[in-house]
Amino acid sequence: MGSFKYLAVAGFVAAASTAASAADLLPPPPPVYAPVASEPVEIGGGWYLRGDIGVGVTAIDKFENIAHVPAPGYTYEVDRKSIDDQVFIGLGAGYQFNNWLRADVTGEYRTTAGFSALERASFTNTGVTDGYNLYTGRIASLVGLANIYADLGTWAGITPFVGAGVGVAHHSVSNHTDQGLVGYTGGYGVAAGHSKAGLAWALHAGLGYQVSSNLKLELGYRYLNMGDVDAGTVQCLPAFDQCSHSKIKRYDSHDLKIGMRWLLASPMPVVYEQPIIRKY
Repeated sequence: MGSFKYLAVAGFVAAASTAASAADLLPPPPPVYAPVASEPVEIGGGWYLRGDIGVGVTAIDKFENIAHVPAPGYTYEVDRKSIDDQVFIGLGAGYQFNNWLRADVTGEYRTTAGFSALERASFTNTGVTDGYNLYTGRIASLVGLANIYADLGTWAGITPFVGAGVGVAHHSVSNHTDQGLVGYTGGYGVAAGHSKAGLAWALHAGLGYQVSSNLKLELGYRYLNMGDVDAGTVQCLPAFDQCSHSKIKRYDSHDLKIGMRWLLASPMPVVYEQPIIRKY
């Protein structure tokens, strides 16, 4: 009986030893990795504020003056037209959707620009000039745009971008006058101040520079079409009769500007953890 007990204990020890050896032959379990942050996460999202200042080289495509009581036997043609350049300042707010797409809403004030147009009156049959009308005035504008941009990649902190915008331009015309020259010398008319809003649109291109995690500077070009400008009705003196109505067709500007974008939240740093390997 005692021999049987010794044999049973010896068999149990041998079986346990064999099981331990078999466990040593199994492959190790796969490593367990800590979660990895794949992209920066911004606290509060991608909202930003922006400010811009610049200068616009402005132009008018056509100056149109419609006479209420045209003199018979004459044709009228604008010989020259011009308008001053403008300085503008703007503010806005926007959102950065991802690394390449963003959008913002901007509003800007453009300083007053003086305009003039010289209209020649000629005999219809002979073409001989009889006189001139010199139209002058001043335009101040407010422009609001909704813009969308595509950032085209970043190299050494510099990001080229393109964009487009659409919105409204509000023009206020003041000091609009009509002065007769040569054969019309002595004639004079004046228009009351006039304001009107219309469609505006823009095309953008430029470069952005990453100054810090929150601040980006921009050097940009913009083509801005501010639509038509209604200059109002000219009242001829001394009787204050309605002589004519003036309009500026396709008032546009080639703008150069410097801007700043201030991100309202800093991106959180991306931290990659080392894999955690458990030993068995």
